[in-house]
Amino acid sequence: EAARAEPQSLARKAESELLLELAPHVEGFIGRLFGIEAEVQALADEHLRLSDLYSCKRQFVQRRATNRVKPEQAAVIDGPALERDLSNRFGEPFSELAFARNVTRWQADEAEHADDLAVALNYAGWSVHTQAGRARHREGVLFNAPRKLDQSKLVADLTETQNGSKTYSLGHLRRRDGFTLTDRGTDLVGALDQANYCIWCHAQGKDSCSQGLREKPAPGTHLGAFKKSVFGVTLAGCPLEEKISEFHKLKAEGRLIAALAVITVDNPMVAATGHRICNDCMKACIYQKQEPVDIPQAETRTLKDVLGLSWGFEIYSLFTRWNPLNIRAPYALPSTGRRALIVGMGPAGFTLAHYLLNEGHTVVGIDGLKIEPLATRLSGVDAKGGRVAFSPIRDVGELYESLDDRVMAGFGGVAEYGITVRWDKNFLKIIRLLLERRARFALFGGVRFGGTITAEDAFRRGFDHIALCAGAGKPTLLDLPNAMARGVRTASDFLMALQLTGAAKRESVANMQLRLPVVVIGGGLTAIDTATEALAYYPVQVEKFLTRYEVLVEAQGRAKVRGDWSQEECAIADEFIMHAQAIRAERERATGQGERPRILELLRSWGGATIAYRRRLIDSPAYTLNHEEVGKALEEGVVFAEGLTPLAIEVDRYGHACAVQMATQHRTEDGCWEKTGEIRLVAKGILVAAGTQPNTVLAREYPTDFHLDGRYFRACDESGAVVSPERNAAKPLKAHVLMNKQADGRFMSFFGDMHPSYFGNVVKAMGGARQGYAIVSGVLRKVAPASPLSATEFLARLSNDLRPSIKEVRRLTPTIVEVVIRAPAAARGFKPGQFYRLQ
Repeated sequence: EAARAEPQSLARKAESELLLELAPHVEGFIGRLFGIEAEVQALADEHLRLSDLYSCKRQFVQRRATNRVKPEQAAVIDGPALERDLSNRFGEPFSELAFARNVTRWQADEAEHADDLAVALNYAGWSVHTQAGRARHREGVLFNAPRKLDQSKLVADLTETQNGSKTYSLGHLRRRDGFTLTDRGTDLVGALDQANYCIWCHAQGKDSCSQGLREKPAPGTHLGAFKKSVFGVTLAGCPLEEKISEFHKLKAEGRLIAALAVITVDNPMVAATGHRICNDCMKACIYQKQEPVDIPQAETRTLKDVLGLSWGFEIYSLFTRWNPLNIRAPYALPSTGRRALIVGMGPAGFTLAHYLLNEGHTVVGIDGLKIEPLATRLSGVDAKGGRVAFSPIRDVGELYESLDDRVMAGFGGVAEYGITVRWDKNFLKIIRLLLERRARFALFGGVRFGGTITAEDAFRRGFDHIALCAGAGKPTLLDLPNAMARGVRTASDFLMALQLTGAAKRESVANMQLRLPVVVIGGGLTAIDTATEALAYYPVQVEKFLTRYEVLVEAQGRAKVRGDWSQEECAIADEFIMHAQAIRAERERATGQGERPRILELLRSWGGATIAYRRRLIDSPAYTLNHEEVGKALEEGVVFAEGLTPLAIEVDRYGHACAVQMATQHRTEDGCWEKTGEIRLVAKGILVAAGTQPNTVLAREYPTDFHLDGRYFRACDESGAVVSPERNAAKPLKAHVLMNKQADGRFMSFFGDMHPSYFGNVVKAMGGARQGYAIVSGVLRKVAPASPLSATEFLARLSNDLRPSIKEVRRLTPTIVEVVIRAPAAARGFKPGQFYRLQ
């Protein structure tokens, strides 16, 4: 209570100590509240049962065996024989946990068990130092020691080849089939390994994973500047300043609910972060010369462990609205009567919505994408937008769908259409339910800000604030000959079409053609995702084509089916059919022999997918920002070619792309690049991943209302005076998120990729919302509510205007259907020449 009364007086270390003391009481209370004490205790016991693994790893394997058994000695040890010997000594089958438990027991009386410990020591040395030993325990944790970092070789086991340019690939492949989740993350053993690897340095004020790594402060200053990596990446730590060290300590102690409570203090939308999403924390980890703690894995596993409990979703949901460990805002505030419109329901938008709801404001979220409705019993929102009772969720499994079958729901912005199935998009449904169940929140899809509703409309309707969270806009196009030829498209367009139209689904009739070989031009994470998804999509596409072709031929005959096709269409169809038949034959062969089909080898024989980047691999944004994703892509069969700059796109006699002319470049000793020649890469699919621009189209459409400061919107302070936010700061000293002050004191604000401080990734966008929401709430509270309506009446009126519904369907001819749609706001905003998309 004293801390809540004066939170600013609490030093960071004192706050951590307080939260760690309170956390067990919160966990006990939650267990009783939901009637799951036995479940919580059983999982806590499992955490503690595994603790021998990590103490043995640290005290015995790393500090004794690794040093005492030299690599040359380990090379002559018969590891399998020692394993059998140890199993006999254990009196149980060999496992890493059995090894750790028995070695720990033996160490309690070393004199009595000197012989046993000698055998264990040699086995540990063999497991750590030899290739065979590492292979034996590749999936374990006990003998996997952190490796020293060589920044030029962060991706292990690269194979280099010279074929006009230097290319990189991996010999070992990770096979995927279709668009199911490709990475389920670590299990409890792996998460606890990371939590115990962390040295819990919050106690020394060294938790750089959260606070960032800083240089020594200059004389007369309090804080030094953030350090930079050897690649020039700012090591600012977690953009949300999550209490990482503290949650690791609680997780290692078996306090799984308390650990999640600590996470949600600073990261209530934790379902949108973590494994395969962010790594800012890892880059700033205190371990700079060896592998950092895999914080995202531990964070996501902590969330999953709580969600896996009975009522786990409801526990997580409760912590986003009531969390006694949140000293500054332990619970949601009562209604203020103010209304905020958030444009864009991506990471910045849904995070800002959460904070403004907790501040007591009514929030409406709109998005240009169609947002599919959730089941009423889950969301508490009926088909007309009305509020009804929802059912509590005992088993979170009822929210999960296979990503292969999941309908793209439209909610989540770039997290929905930009991030691939390396991340579990079921988390988007969880995030959405945290918001949509709240009575003062409404969500509308298919609403374009500046079209269906304008800023003037929004303020006239009674909104007291407008927050722009619409993300990045148009992609960067290449100024090359034939840059708009068929077969060439931007990477963002490819990913959106793949995921939002349902082209990736075998039952979908969405039309998106992709031909091999594929060349992706670019070196960022979008290029990485595009290359992996191109390889995953191609088999789905051609197998789908073959199946439908065979059905049609059987029903109508070959001549009828192919009668209207052009010569080019016949050639492409034959190409698809041949490839699909080869894939089908390989599936049948593999099934007969009990193997996984070797489809990647077929794709590579047809040209595969190559990323072409103008600089070296180690200079690419993908490598410098998230080399783990580079490694994952190469495991899926992608090839990375460096030192290539596109000069022109060649087309065949039909006008379809068939190759890319590339200039080859070499980096000289003084760091300059010089052209060394030209090569031709055969490519029938060319995907351009050259970056995107902030979504500032409003400045062109409404130049008197929206002003630019370079590439971004112009910011102002609370007086309306123009200010210039820090560029690419992630953690600016002062958050400048306001823009465009109205005459009556109402404001607009901007976040995420639209903002010069917070662009770049999901968690930076969320961090901007966390830093800026208090400013938005502050200016909201300074104005009188613009509308006299209650929140219920206000949202009902909006729903009537913004929620489209089908009024009538009439078949006019066998091939023409007329659909009459009731959409008042869209109808009023119509301008001649405008197109609507029916999804």
